[in-house]
Amino acid sequence: MNINKSDWYLYLIKTQNGSLYTGITTDISRRLIQHSTGKGAKALRGKGSLTLVYHSLVRDKSTALKLEYRVKQLNKQQKERLVTTQPVCIAIYLSETSLE
Repeated sequence: MNINKSDWYLYLIKTQNGSLYTGITTDISRRLIQHSTGKGAKALRGKGSLTLVYHSLVRDKSTALKLEYRVKQLNKQQKERLVTTQPVCIAIYLSETSLE
């Protein structure tokens, strides 16, 4: 996999209690370690083991922020469907899939 430092990723992490957290980053491995060691988002601190359940290459920060907002607006069932489907491109998935 060719990793470009200017590439951005949208990712979903599942907590031990089944909650899904959505975020963006330029380095998924680094960010997962930060979350796992309590140095990431406050929302994930003390939530037990964390599992990366989905990630998608987004390319630029502006697009990543917009897609992150859209995914955060989804309900739990819609997010679970996204994780099950594992779309290669989250932007296409959100634009083409009926999420109601």
